[in-house]
Amino acid sequence: MPKYDYDIGVIGGGAAGLTVAAGVSQLGARTLLIEKEPHLGGDCLHYGCVPSKTLIQSAHVYHLMKNAARFGLPQVETPPVDFDKVASRIRGVIDRIQHHDSVERFCSLGVQVEFGGATFADEHTVEVHGRRWTAARWVIATGSSPFVPEIPGLQATPFMTNKEIFFLASLPKSLVIFGAGPVAVELAQAFNRLGTKVTVIQRGGQILSREDSDMAGLLLDHLMKEGLTFHLDSVVREVSNAGWLRRVMFEDGEGFRHTLEAEAILVALGRSVNVDGMGLMSAGVDYSPKGIEVDARLRTSQKHIYAAGDVIGHHQFTHAAGYEGGIVVANAVLHLPRKADYTWFPHCTYTDPELASIGMNEKQTQKAGLEYSVWKEEFRNNDRSLAEGYDTGFIKMIVDRREKPVGVQILGPRAGEIMSEWVAVMNGKIKVSTLAGSVHPYPTLGEINKRVAGSLLASKLFSETVRRKIQFFFNLKGRACELRNPEETPS
Repeated sequence: MPKYDYDIGVIGGGAAGLTVAAGVSQLGARTLLIEKEPHLGGDCLHYGCVPSKTLIQSAHVYHLMKNAARFGLPQVETPPVDFDKVASRIRGVIDRIQHHDSVERFCSLGVQVEFGGATFADEHTVEVHGRRWTAARWVIATGSSPFVPEIPGLQATPFMTNKEIFFLASLPKSLVIFGAGPVAVELAQAFNRLGTKVTVIQRGGQILSREDSDMAGLLLDHLMKEGLTFHLDSVVREVSNAGWLRRVMFEDGEGFRHTLEAEAILVALGRSVNVDGMGLMSAGVDYSPKGIEVDARLRTSQKHIYAAGDVIGHHQFTHAAGYEGGIVVANAVLHLPRKADYTWFPHCTYTDPELASIGMNEKQTQKAGLEYSVWKEEFRNNDRSLAEGYDTGFIKMIVDRREKPVGVQILGPRAGEIMSEWVAVMNGKIKVSTLAGSVHPYPTLGEINKRVAGSLLASKLFSETVRRKIQFFFNLKGRACELRNPEETPS
């Protein structure tokens, strides 16, 4: 049997790679972790989830300050935002979390950490800065990077991606965003609330194109009321410098061309998987521009080499990367034939209101050819929502012809937190009747889950047929009051 330096080598120190390295090392595997960047934590910690949610919270607080009168409070003068201080707070939050993703912590777990770009020399060997390491099994978790399209003039014009926008020295007066996916709309609202004039250019006919149009449309209306400008069905044709401004020429759905100027440009058009320059062909690993090809057990074309996280191009979320890391640990060390299952995979867009989803939405249900029905409850009928000043949004439960939920979407305050109950319900195969019959504390936003589940049961329990049978068997007399039409004259 060949001898290798390590039982497992992990390439990439983001969510997937750190999950694998920590897990396999604690199970007794001699583990090597290689990270290209100078710090562990990956894109999520340094340029993604953590800085974006920190920025969103600062923008939310500032928005509340500017709207104090809505809550019966004295309206106060809000001075302009010093973005350098916001950026400093973002760095502080990153630094606190960095301690958890430090070399010292992983060394304490038994993981050897090396920094540098890794290139496969063969299927068991990688090279970093001229030094070679071998491992019996490898895990590729190199993540993804911002996708930058080939737009005439873009490379010659200063622009930002998520790697630069959180650490600006000052707040831009105006900002044009290319794209209207989750990252784009989150940052659009945050910067608008901080005082930037934001314009969003989107190729498709709706924002958040993967979501149902009713929810995306309602969120769009809300964002526009806050002052954001959207150009849908529009394509950026050319970008150029105009002194201290950036000039953007775009074409709308009717073929008319328009030009606008802004202080800054943010490119938020999705992600590109990090597969270049790794020598994957030397290792015999199949891949494409969409990602590394894996089976349900996250094995590549080389069964001793696994891949997880953004680099496989499936669900590019931090929680997906962590989940997939656990799948790899089970297969690579414990030799359990565990397969990835995304049936009840949740996700959330952290606008205000948030948009969360689990299972299939209507678009996906229709594409699958399923018979279904939709049950909705609105947040304007939720007492806690009204108390907190929210009356926009609703929950939507989609059930199949057997009246079993196949998906739930929520547009409303703290939708991601409310969705957690559905994560337990769906994964635990809990009946809708159990959820409807459970007691929720009052007043809470989570009561909307119980209410939408109850509405499905109420359609049966309080039907005309059931009412007539109960009246007959128990000799009930029926209604005691009837509302009179105001136009009717009393007799």
